[in-house]
Amino acid sequence: MFQRLVKLLNDIKIRNKLLLAFLLVTMLPVLLVGGYLTIEMKTMAFENALEQASINVDRVKKRTEEVIDVSQDISYRLNNDTRLKKLAIRIYESTYDVVEAYQDYPDMREYLRLYKEISNIRLYTDNTTLLNNWELLNPTTAVRTSQWYQRAQRYDSLVGWEYIEDERDHLKYLSLIRKIELEGSTKTGVLIINVNSNQLNSILGQESFETMIVDDKNNIIAANRKQRAGKTLADISFDTKLMGLGSGSYEAVVDGEASKIVIEELKPQSSRNALRIISVFSNESIVKEPNRIIRLAIMVIVISVVLAFLLIYSFSSLFSRRVMYLSKHINRVGTGDFDTTLKIDGNDEIGLLARQFNAMVRSINDLMLEVQKSNEQNSLLEQKQNDIRFKMLASQINPHFLFNALESIRMEAHMKGQVEIARVVRLLGKMMRSSLEVGRSKIPLKQELEVVRCYLDIQQFRYEERLKYQFIVDPATESLYIPPLIVQPLVENAVIHGLDNKMEGAFVTVEIQQAGDYALFTITDNGVGMTSERLDMLRSRLDIQEEREGERIGLRNVHDRLKLSYGEEYGLTIESRPDEGTIISFRIPMEDLSL
Repeated sequence: MFQRLVKLLNDIKIRNKLLLAFLLVTMLPVLLVGGYLTIEMKTMAFENALEQASINVDRVKKRTEEVIDVSQDISYRLNNDTRLKKLAIRIYESTYDVVEAYQDYPDMREYLRLYKEISNIRLYTDNTTLLNNWELLNPTTAVRTSQWYQRAQRYDSLVGWEYIEDERDHLKYLSLIRKIELEGSTKTGVLIINVNSNQLNSILGQESFETMIVDDKNNIIAANRKQRAGKTLADISFDTKLMGLGSGSYEAVVDGEASKIVIEELKPQSSRNALRIISVFSNESIVKEPNRIIRLAIMVIVISVVLAFLLIYSFSSLFSRRVMYLSKHINRVGTGDFDTTLKIDGNDEIGLLARQFNAMVRSINDLMLEVQKSNEQNSLLEQKQNDIRFKMLASQINPHFLFNALESIRMEAHMKGQVEIARVVRLLGKMMRSSLEVGRSKIPLKQELEVVRCYLDIQQFRYEERLKYQFIVDPATESLYIPPLIVQPLVENAVIHGLDNKMEGAFVTVEIQQAGDYALFTITDNGVGMTSERLDMLRSRLDIQEEREGERIGLRNVHDRLKLSYGEEYGLTIESRPDEGTIISFRIPMEDLSL
């Protein structure tokens, strides 16, 4: 599977690979990170909203508690006010007495004037001699039969909080209701203190989330949405499962929207029932701002990705064109056009590749010229080798006939006891066979020296004691390969000139030593030597390009073949003085250790 994927990717063009890589490297992380951040942002928004709602609810609870504590404090005072109790149970003989008694007791009016947290105070008591001044009232039949009045009668010391209608303005208020034992009588009264609704609404009006104060009958006492005040939770489609629950955070559907609900219970001290602070916020309102930020972020990301895509497309097209331009020139070189020059600006990898390509083409061109020149030299060298081969043949005698004849002579001489003649004939045949194999480019030094020995042994057979020789060969040079018939012509020249005009004979030395990276060949004779004029003439003849017809293999031939084989800086070096002999030397690189 992996190999198929790699093959598929290798078949895609570089520009498309860059675009695909951009999409994978950019889009995939953006989608993953964007999705993760979106979820995290919404989660954080909900958590922050819940935390804020809890803080708000707690603040509303404390401020509401401060407001209703005023009512509770006043109720405690009035419950212990003996003057009020005497006022309530006194039997009045005239209206004047009632009015005078009311004027002597201004406490309720003072409470209303001093405390803005309350809006009304009234006391219900059974005393037909009292006048109804909206402070002291005789309960009507409707009041007596009301549930709140009956509940107040059942509890002696506990305060109740009811959402009831005020008889004076017929508006509903959160009211403190408690039973009061009237002093000196078995009669009781019911005290009602209305909490100022404006105070409660002002507390809720500062909240950002929908917040309500609800009693234990699910009546909405106050709300920061005015149209909800006076209704019940059922009226606003509040989830019935949450209506009886206490403090906590819940999820429910309110007005058809999925919402978060935070409920905090408020139960004042010495109260028989509790109020609840309810904060409601819809999920949509919470994620509205994160969604706006996400939409803005997505728009910015899309614009950035599109711009980046256009830029990467432009860069990839530029890169692709340069690569195609390079490919076009490579094809031209492949067809044999080595005069082409690639011009690509820049110091990047493609620019560097273009410069290396131009250098490579120049190198190939130079190498081809060098190979062509080398082939020409090899052809000339081969021609020289063939010349040597044919000049070694004294006539057009069939070589096999000559070898057979020499072998017959050698066997006849051996049978007749002529061992020396047989040996010389064998050496002569060996020499001739080696000369016929001269077509090989290079031969081991050992084989060349064997030919030289054969030649010198034949000449010793001829001149006997007049010819002596020695070999001084460095073992490090024995594995060297050299062109054939390089040493033998030089030794032949030394023998001829060493015996010339020398009655005492000739002494030839063949010395081969390693000198650094080269093998130094030195052939020395003790002949009559040469004058400086003759030596200069000989040296100049070495550079003659054409060989005269009939001339034997000589120094110039060896000199030419050394230059053709190793270079112009190689060749023969000749030193000679009259009556001191001649020294011929040349050098060959030691690196030429194999064919």
